[in-house]
Formats: sequence, structure tokens, C-alpha cells
Amino acid sequence: MSTPHKTAATAVPLHPLLAGRWSPRGLDPQHELTQHQLTALLEAARWAPSASNTQPWRFAVALRGTEEHAAVLDALVGFNRAWAHAASALVVAAAETHTPEGAERRWAVYDTGQAVAHLSVQAEVEGLAVHQMGGFDSERIAALLPEGVTPLVVLAIGRRDDTAELPEPLAGREAAARDRLPLEALQLPLGVPASV
Repeated sequence: MSTPHKTAATAVPLHPLLAGRWSPRGLDPQHELTQHQLTALLEAARWAPSASNTQPWRFAVALRGTEEHAAVLDALVGFNRAWAHAASALVVAAAETHTPEGAERRWAVYDTGQAVAHLSVQAEVEGLAVHQMGGFDSERIAALLPEGVTPLVVLAIGRRDDTAELPEPLAGREAAARDRLPLEALQLPLGVPASV
């Protein structure tokens, strides 16, 4: 399989790291993350903005070849297990959605999403790919984590392999052109009250 060029078609030019980022499933099963790469990804996430600087994100890293990687992989839905086994690391992104005193952290999920976004851009800098997955058994993943955090997404991280053999329909999705809603569809009108 050969993957087509997937740079985003945008209304105005974007930074190449943003325009070129996409979520491949074809990953090199021989690639190993260096400690430098892993630290850079986690540092990028660490410095993401958060409400009142609460930093609610937590990351559990499972490197390929470890029992932890196998446990996370086993908790993925079959559709994701079919390709994620090749990831150099499976990383569970979780959020502390409540304070130690039990108060709700309303923005914890949003903030964790920002941290993952920062991590994914740093991955591009490092020549790595990140594919975020929501298809997993949340109870099984939660059982692998300390109490007090809510698993939100599993990240498959590795080096893209354009020659990776994927079963259908995954191969078709990998080769398909990137697609997004038009910019106009994402913009909402604001209803200003008549008294303003």
C-alpha cells in the first residue's frame, strides 16, 4: 500500500506541522521511541494551557513489547487492535475530573484535549505520528490506572510506514484523501440579546 500526499488544503497557508498532521494507522512495527522523543512529547503536553493552571491531564505510557502495552492493546476494540499492535507506544490520556476534595473540574476534559493536541504537534517535530482512539473498553483501561482519573483516549504513537499492509476497510481509509467540513460550517452566529 502506498499512502498519498495528505497535506491539508486550507483557505490560507498553515504551518507545515499543522497542515501535514494526520492520523495514520500504518505504523512501523520495528520502530522504537527514544527516551528523548518520549520526553519531548510529554513535555509538550505538560506545557499546554489549562484552567487556573490545574494541569488535570495524566499520561500512562506503554511501550511495545511490555506487559502494559499488551494490556492496553487487549482493551482496544478489534477494529483498533488490527493495526495498533505496531505502535511503538500506546499512551492512555486521562483526566483528573475532580479535585482531591471532590469538587468538579469543569474544564478538565477540554484541558486534557489541549495537552494531547500539543503532544501531537510535537510528535510531528519528532518525525512521529499519533493516532487517537476512542474505541476501547473504558472499564478495562480504568482498571489499569490509579484511582481518581478518567481515561479519555488512547494514543497510538510511532513512525508512519507507508508500506504497511492493512486489512480492509482500514487500507481504504489510509489511502483516502483527507476531508474536513468547510470553514463556513464551523462558524456559529452569535445571537445578541435585543437589550444590548
